[in-house]
Amino acid sequence: MNIKRVLLLVAVGFLISSCTHVLSKSVREQSRTDILFSEIKGNIDKYKGSIFILGGIIVETKNTEEGSIIEAVQTPVNEYGDLIDTDLSSGRFMAIDKGYLDPMIHKKRREITIAGELIGSRKKKIGDTEYTYPLFAIKELHLWKEEKGRYYYYYHPPYPYYPHWYWYRYPYWW
Repeated sequence: MNIKRVLLLVAVGFLISSCTHVLSKSVREQSRTDILFSEIKGNIDKYKGSIFILGGIIVETKNTEEGSIIEAVQTPVNEYGDLIDTDLSSGRFMAIDKGYLDPMIHKKRREITIAGELIGSRKKKIGDTEYTYPLFAIKELHLWKEEKGRYYYYYHPPYPYYPHWYWYRYPYWW
């Protein structure tokens, strides 16, 4: 086989795999993507039984008699299930899994994407305020890898005698 053809096939494979969704096709086909989280929160009874895809940042994972309960701050997701902006949120939600989720792995500040069926609501205090959480039964869960930032030491060209430290989360490709 020609080397160019092999390289082309490898490149196409990388492109295809980089654009895949983190959740299965069957769950995505069942889910509703036309409704904002703020609307779900305000109309829990209206949307009960519907499946939604949500992104979030874990606040707490707790194991109980009914299963593992994740409390998360909602964040918007794109068409592939990737979290778009972790600084945007329309509130919090709870998601319950009938199995066991280890709180050391599903820990505070980890990013998740879930497909869950809205099964009701739950009240819990945040500080002194009682908050109503939409409660979802997890159909599928994707736990995102933790990104480890790195400190690098460099000299800034115009000021060669003044070293600077900088931190970045993602590698620079240029």
